[in-house]
Amino acid sequence: MFAKIAITLAALVAGVMSTPVQYGSGSALVSRGGHAISFNNWGGHKSLNHFDNFYGADNFDASVHINQVVEQKEVVVCHTQAIEIIQQRLVVLQEMAKRIITEQVCEVETQTIVFQQFHASFNNFDHDLRRISGHQVGYDSRIANHFSDIVGHDGSLSSHDFGFSGRDVGSHTVVVGGHNWDDSRSPRSVGLAYSAARSAISF
Repeated sequence: MFAKIAITLAALVAGVMSTPVQYGSGSALVSRGGHAISFNNWGGHKSLNHFDNFYGADNFDASVHINQVVEQKEVVVCHTQAIEIIQQRLVVLQEMAKRIITEQVCEVETQTIVFQQFHASFNNFDHDLRRISGHQVGYDSRIANHFSDIVGHDGSLSSHDFGFSGRDVGSHTVVVGGHNWDDSRSPRSVGLAYSAARSAISF
């Protein structure tokens, strides 16, 4: 099913692509803040060799260097599904992330660092959803299309290089239309939704 979705999205982007709109040129990237800490071979762990090459030493959570290029707007439109369907698919992604981290990383220190990076970088999407980041709300279609490449035909995790780095994320952004965001009403209602959800989290 995910493969069908990826193919559909790729066709939509290729067939109805408008002039790209770029947010943050390569020489003046949007900054969200960050800490320049290198994790290359951190603690002497060889499994962390070249770790910083993906996002950059000053970009651990992918929040500092953003080069978002919107390829089209409101070509792909959201379609409401039962909430259980959404929750099921997100849990599949969650468990796949656990599988990748535990099957393809053996050192627990590296597992910890790479999970914290994944967790922190994914949290940036929260700022996009609440319209406080200054970025368009969307996803990178070129990177999302690799979903079907994660698992081989025999069910094992793939290990080949997909040919991109974290710095490429956002350069083929698809913005999904059909949402109910309203500049006069939504900041408050979304803020209330965020606060309610955060209060439900058990620490």
